[in-house]
Amino acid sequence: MAKTPKNHGKDWTKSEVSQLQKLAKGNTPTGLAAYKLGRTEDAVRSKASDENISLKPTNQSPYNRRKK
Repeated sequence: MAKTPKNHGKDWTKSEVSQLQKLAKGNTPTGLAAYKLGRTEDAVRSKASDENISLKPTNQSPYNRRKK
């Protein structure tokens, strides 16, 4: 059985929502954002939807990397 995330079942704090916004703007994959926030991917998707945060990448290069 999978390990329960550290924040499982806890309410979201304002700082966590802010961090989710920053991760989404940085094109961080949903799975990695969930890991960093200590939440499940479903919880991250649900909160992003509630807060009108788009998790779709703004470009195809994650972490703001660009080809030189």
